[in-house]
Amino acid sequence: MRILKAKDYKEMSEMAADIIGAQVLLKPDAVLGLATGSTPIGTYEELVKRYESGRLDFSKTKTVNLDEYRGLTKDNDQSYYYFMHSHLFDHINIDKSNTNVPDGMEPDAIKAGEDYENIISNFGGIDLQLLGLGNNGHIGFNEPCDEFIDKTHVVDLTQSTIEANKRFFESIDDVPKQAYTMGIGSIMRAKRVLMLVSGKGKAQIVKDAFFGPVTPKVPASVLQLHNDFILIGDAEALSCL
Repeated sequence: MRILKAKDYKEMSEMAADIIGAQVLLKPDAVLGLATGSTPIGTYEELVKRYESGRLDFSKTKTVNLDEYRGLTKDNDQSYYYFMHSHLFDHINIDKSNTNVPDGMEPDAIKAGEDYENIISNFGGIDLQLLGLGNNGHIGFNEPCDEFIDKTHVVDLTQSTIEANKRFFESIDDVPKQAYTMGIGSIMRAKRVLMLVSGKGKAQIVKDAFFGPVTPKVPASVLQLHNDFILIGDAEALSCL
């Protein structure tokens, strides 16, 4: 585990874009695992800048996103499909047929999981997986539970996660209660994992996840066992270390 300290959110985003950009430069057909939420937005903005300046070419790059709300259509402005296109895919030269987000409208949870795992497998696995960190230690939508679940599956969102996401919806009743997410095993099989954390509110969970016991009660703690894990945090997020 490598921990890189940035002075603020902007520097964290620039450092993350440097690492992701290097992956694409070294392997143009790299498979990137991507994340949503407020934390990686700055990183995506930096990647777009690097593309626009001619420093990065995404024409051969493939992507698989971590998760998607169950029951949201692709054109719903709160779907992660919509998020990825508005923040990244529509602004770079990636082949849209090589971008993948779990199908939130697939009613069969087993089929949804198997189909997504097949996509990852057919790509040859993930070269670099980008992650954020939930306040309760969740990664993707893998919530605290009694076991580490291996592959892509449907999950019931905890009340704390629903509360955290309600700011994106008109009311808490509109927040989806389930999501499809890559499993812990899916994430751990990535060759490299890059996590971004920002803000004082993440300081305690960073300490718990990476300096406490490895437990499914804190899903991110499993990353202590990954052989190529990089954590980039701003000064506030790393303030308890």
